[in-house]
Amino acid sequence: MPTVADNDRRALNWVDLVWLAFLTGLAMLQPLFELHKQITLLALGIYQIFEHRFVRALPRRGPAYSVLIKIVLASAVVNCTGGIESSYYLIYFLPVVTAAMFFGAAQTLLWTALTSSAYLLFLIPALQVYRLTSEGATELAIRNLFFFLAAIVINRFVLENRRQSQRYRELAETLEETNRQLARAQDERRRTERLAALGQLSAGLAHELRNPLAIIQGSSEMLVKRSAGGDGLTAELAGNISGEVNRLNTLITRFLNFARPSELHLRPELLAPLLDRALKHVHDRWPDARVTVERQYADGLAAIPLDADLCEQVFTNLFANAYEAMETSGGTLRVAAGPANSTGRSGVEVEIADSGPGIPPELTTQIFNPFFTTKKAGVGLGLSIVSKIIDDHRGALHVSSEPGKGARFRIFLPGEQ
Repeated sequence: MPTVADNDRRALNWVDLVWLAFLTGLAMLQPLFELHKQITLLALGIYQIFEHRFVRALPRRGPAYSVLIKIVLASAVVNCTGGIESSYYLIYFLPVVTAAMFFGAAQTLLWTALTSSAYLLFLIPALQVYRLTSEGATELAIRNLFFFLAAIVINRFVLENRRQSQRYRELAETLEETNRQLARAQDERRRTERLAALGQLSAGLAHELRNPLAIIQGSSEMLVKRSAGGDGLTAELAGNISGEVNRLNTLITRFLNFARPSELHLRPELLAPLLDRALKHVHDRWPDARVTVERQYADGLAAIPLDADLCEQVFTNLFANAYEAMETSGGTLRVAAGPANSTGRSGVEVEIADSGPGIPPELTTQIFNPFFTTKKAGVGLGLSIVSKIIDDHRGALHVSSEPGKGARFRIFLPGEQ
């Protein structure tokens, strides 16, 4: 018999076929040519096939209606085959089993009592013709007690099966969440490995470039001195060389800052003042930006050990990216901070969300890679340095975005190092 969980199965399954075979067997027994009996059994068979659709169409009242329909049809069969003395009284197990499949223990007992009452109603016309003996009363009591026995046994089995199914679903959800966390941890590990490898490469390349740049810088300065008051074109070209060398030196310094291990100066710090300072720096840089800042800091946030300068650099970088994303059309920058837990550690989570154009899904796994940038004048180290600083604090950094709906960065900083 189908249960509520079987509603999405095919219209006819092997259980339905067993029921149809059972009802066909009853139809072939005496009284064979009783038309009302055959029509009622046919109605039972048809309803059995389409029961799941009926219950699905009426999810709240369908199960109750289903039990009532089977009580009525079972009573019709018993009425056609001899009433209280009918050997077909066992057909009342159909509504009893249906109730046990659909309802809890208390409701199952109530429906079984109603089924038993429907059967005992046939006793009223029988008593007008016959006298109820003690043997007859015992037989009726046994029949009705077996209704209740079957209901309790089947209902207990069904409820236990549902509990096991719920446990399996919860286990599957837990496993799925564990797999997601494992996938995130693997992504972070690969990102850290890439950062380490590229950091070493950057450090070596930066050191090798420093010497020739120093020679070029010295040569350009000598050209400027010799051309003083003389050839203007030579002075201009020497100045261009000196300016570009200074720009390259600045870039190399950034490479070295990215490559060298961070020296953390950890002290207990409150995040709210740190976030406010970073917001002020970015606002001073874009004073005319049409950006509305929403702060949501949880009350009583505890101080956590961190390097204030490095973390301020992290927040300033992320706020600056948000301002740049909303520079043309304006928007809202939401900054929230509150207590959180991650991988069994307690700490504070900072959420930075903007209403800009967002990050394309295919780029969310690349934006933390060194030298990856979508800006024309960008170097591609900003978010890499952010990721490195968070990793050095043994924290976690996650990004989520929907195109056209902005980007959201979540930073977890542990309360203990």
